[in-house]
Amino acid sequence: MADVRKPRLYLDEHKLKQDPHDYGLADDEWNLETFKKKFQIVVVRYEGYELEFDMIGVHPGIANAFRRLMLSEVPSMAIEKVYIYNNTSIIQDEVLAHRLGLIPLRADPRLFEYKSEESEEFGTENDTLEFELKIKCTRRKDVKESANFDTIYKNHKIYSGQIKWVPKGKQATVHNESDIGPIHDDILISQMRPGHEFDLKLLAVKGIGKDHAKFSPVATAFYRLLPEIKLNRTISGKEAFLLQKCFSPGVIGIDDNDVAFVKDARYDTCSRNVYRYPQLAEAVTMSRIRDHYIFNVESVGALKPEVIFIEAVKELKKKCRKFIDEIEGK
Repeated sequence: MADVRKPRLYLDEHKLKQDPHDYGLADDEWNLETFKKKFQIVVVRYEGYELEFDMIGVHPGIANAFRRLMLSEVPSMAIEKVYIYNNTSIIQDEVLAHRLGLIPLRADPRLFEYKSEESEEFGTENDTLEFELKIKCTRRKDVKESANFDTIYKNHKIYSGQIKWVPKGKQATVHNESDIGPIHDDILISQMRPGHEFDLKLLAVKGIGKDHAKFSPVATAFYRLLPEIKLNRTISGKEAFLLQKCFSPGVIGIDDNDVAFVKDARYDTCSRNVYRYPQLAEAVTMSRIRDHYIFNVESVGALKPEVIFIEAVKELKKKCRKFIDEIEGK
């Protein structure tokens, strides 16, 4: 049986309707013990770089704070400066530097410091990673004719995997070579012809997405409210199959007696297609739980998604402490 105490938003055909008994966002006095009892985090799916979890019993401002922190304030490493000693390819220097800056790097930002303005131009072992890309396209002498450029040219395509790490100071003793470098080796940087050459020095530093999107540790981080679907009457036969087509796959099931039932409302997109059919419009009640958030976090690969969320929690804690100190005049 559905919990009638849950704060809901009802989806009508052309508008949203608030539950008259909704208490979820009321301006009641905040109580820590009550919050602890209601608050939950439930991990639903964790595959590779993707994490899906539920955050239950929180105000939307808190949920959105975590989303924004993961996007823009959890740091990562990215290429900040490109020293171009030679570029005879057809790609302009500015475009080449921009492409290189957007290549996600495998490096734990927690092991590095932010580069200060007083730091050396090429940085130090504590705040900078140095890479190089020295490569030249030549024609293969052992191949006379071919329609395949990869066959007749050596280094016809330049990929991110050809970027080499140049350890600074004692970095080679602290970090393994497998832990530093581009996350993906198959990112195409350029296509070249004989005579084209790169001679580049790349400097990567620690930064946050608020300064530039290349520093964001996530490919995406978003949330949505948990959908809830209730059937108001028995729907069977052709109506059942029609109802099933109104929702995302897997949301509505049909039993052996051709009677429709709600199989899994979680992944419904709330398209409201059911309102296209007058005979079904009153048979379904659609709503969303206002304090139940489904989070999806996809890491670019430098940090695991659960680590990114934990780092976002730490950042929020720092901000709260700073705000409290300001109020208390410390």
